[in-house]
Amino acid sequence: MAPSAVESVEAAKADLSSSTRMTAVLAENIKKTADDKFLGSGDPSLAHVAEDYGRPPVFDDPYAYRAFLKHRLALAFRVFASQGFMEGIAGHITVRDPVDPTSFWVNPFGTHFALITDDDLIRVSHEGKVIEGGKNQMLNYAAFAIHSEIHNARPDVLCAAHSHSLYGRAMCATGRTLDMLTQDFCIFYEDHVLYPNFSGVVLAAEEGKRIAAALGPRKAAFLGNHGILTAGATIEATVNWFVLLEKCSRVQLVAEAAVGGRREELIKIGPEEALNSWKAIGSSDAGYFGGLPLFQMAEREFGESTLLGRGV
Repeated sequence: MAPSAVESVEAAKADLSSSTRMTAVLAENIKKTADDKFLGSGDPSLAHVAEDYGRPPVFDDPYAYRAFLKHRLALAFRVFASQGFMEGIAGHITVRDPVDPTSFWVNPFGTHFALITDDDLIRVSHEGKVIEGGKNQMLNYAAFAIHSEIHNARPDVLCAAHSHSLYGRAMCATGRTLDMLTQDFCIFYEDHVLYPNFSGVVLAAEEGKRIAAALGPRKAAFLGNHGILTAGATIEATVNWFVLLEKCSRVQLVAEAAVGGRREELIKIGPEEALNSWKAIGSSDAGYFGGLPLFQMAEREFGESTLLGRGV
């Protein structure tokens, strides 16, 4: 005989009660088996890559290291060109020289990023004097004004990058930093800043000092009404963070447009989850490793062999 309507309702209640109890048991099991500090996502250290692959090669000879860094810098400009970061004559990437750390290598003013080779790079003193370089030894003084002060203020910084990328500039016009909207954003959790003081083209050392002071120990900055800036202990991490900051800027602008500019409607990642994500993927080593695929493709453009994009 078919169950009555009352019996069917009671059976449904029993099923619902059973499901509720099962959910409660699963939740309790998760709490019991997970460390409270990493509840829900696991130990951030598990995301770390092996040391052999998570760090660049080491050189005993500073001149061999210089040659390596110059080539990686030339590749960095190929990466920027492939990403569409070339905007007329604007933009620069610098690398501290390992032979003479009081100087840095930078692109010559007016040469397209896609055309830059090792021999085209110029070495500049922290006083703004071009020491050596290729045929074009024109110095973009804005590059000197910004980067010399960053290198002076941050001994840990090997490389700094700045350009006038499309979505980065758009974000710089909003006067805001990133909200934590997706996992990739968490790489910049409490690790980027807005420098709101646009005073025109950066041609004064004092302005460069103010930018360096605003950046502080962080990896990235939005320069108000100007463009984005990243800095790191390796070329690969610096370039990787620049590419990611540009993409995060695009995602944030698209997400805000999708809700009609009502930012409060966007679902944001909580502070604890953002911090744990930063611990997992926000380190310098993670930045280096994450940047290797970009350099693998740039090496392919040069027709070179590659081992994990390490140039060896």
